[in-house]
Amino acid sequence: MKRPNTRGREQGARENHRSAFCLPLASCSLLLAAGLLFTSTAHAGAQVYQPLSASVRAVLHRSVSDQAAPKLAFTTQYEADFWLNEMSRRMQKRMPDIEYRTDFLKTVHYEAMRAGLDPELVLGLIEVESRFNKYAVSKVGARGYMQVMPFWIKEIGTEEHNLFHLRTNLRYGCTILRHYLDAEKGDLYRALGRYNGSLGQSKYPNLVRAAWRNNWVLPRRAANSYVSVN
Repeated sequence: MKRPNTRGREQGARENHRSAFCLPLASCSLLLAAGLLFTSTAHAGAQVYQPLSASVRAVLHRSVSDQAAPKLAFTTQYEADFWLNEMSRRMQKRMPDIEYRTDFLKTVHYEAMRAGLDPELVLGLIEVESRFNKYAVSKVGARGYMQVMPFWIKEIGTEEHNLFHLRTNLRYGCTILRHYLDAEKGDLYRALGRYNGSLGQSKYPNLVRAAWRNNWVLPRRAANSYVSVN
């Protein structure tokens, strides 16, 4: 009996899978202009809505509403330059425009430190969540770099907040992750599960930790130089 030829189908499936991440340049330009570039990654955020107490809501609202200017917070200018230059080098292929890349990294560092998070952890989370796609939208509607669910705007923000705006997205994402860390008493594994909407499953936390440690962690001499941001 002749075996069916599955090689063609398998190759086609692989091509279809790759095409989900490799749209033609012209198509990407049109979608970016419209702010509608969707991500097909299976790990995009899907935070689950849970009613917040009035006190928690007030704290989170104050956090996302602050308009202080982003700044790097290090013990010395040398350490600040070292961090920014090293992260910029690692980000170059993902964000070729140096001005935008610098603004992105400064904003990541500021928002992460403000929320009491490791900036390199946040970069790892962004890598897994959106692959550094500013206009990524998941199949459940999570948006932007940190794949924030729109219900958070109604819960802790104001209607003019745009989750595709760089600083707004990072402010929400870092605030939400900090909230989950506090709720889980510092347990990063469970906090990441809550952030992704996959609590109790190991795949997502392991992916974030791998991206964080393999691609973004700095030597200890730099990691120990952070100071708090108020």
